Amino acid sequence: MKSNVLKVVVASTNPVKGKAALGGFQRMFPQEQFELVAVEVPSGVADQPMTNEETWQGARNRVMNAKQAYPDAHYWIGIEGGVEELEGELASFSWVAVCTGDKWGKARSGMFFLPPAMTELIAQGVELGKANDQVFSQLNSKQKGGAIGMLSDGALDRKELYEQAVIQALVPFKNPELYWPKAGEGSATP
Repeated sequence: MKSNVLKVVVASTNPVKGKAALGGFQRMFPQEQFELVAVEVPSGVADQPMTNEETWQGARNRVMNAKQAYPDAHYWIGIEGGVEELEGELASFSWVAVCTGDKWGKARSGMFFLPPAMTELIAQGVELGKANDQVFSQLNSKQKGGAIGMLSDGALDRKELYEQAVIQALVPFKNPELYWPKAGEGSATP
């Protein structure tokens, strides 16, 4: 018996975010089929979020805006990359927000520290993807391996980093009886 195709709206047209979203859903729910719809929506935060809270807000806003654009989907997902200063260094990470109905999953990716050259460019107002392009003489690296891909020489890329966070954000949907034991208990907002 063939299952229905579930529509997943990713709140970005960046192919890395789309591949990470689809990969996470496929790994968590291998028995399901998914149709991915990419939509460009505003994050409502700076192009380069500078705090954990601002980055989370961007992921959440993306979901809410994607929900308005495609209200008939099964899932909406927002992925927002950000940075935050920690002990005088700048760390990079992302937040993932996933929503279906009134149920939310959320997770933060692994974090890594940026080299001084990138940190200086970001301090001057340059977005991380463009800072990475300048430091490594690349073009549009954020739609490829990203900073982590360049810094790790390909051992880990942006898609893999995001996909792990997508999987983590989907944990409540894989285990609904543990997260939402009674019908209607889901929070309307994360």
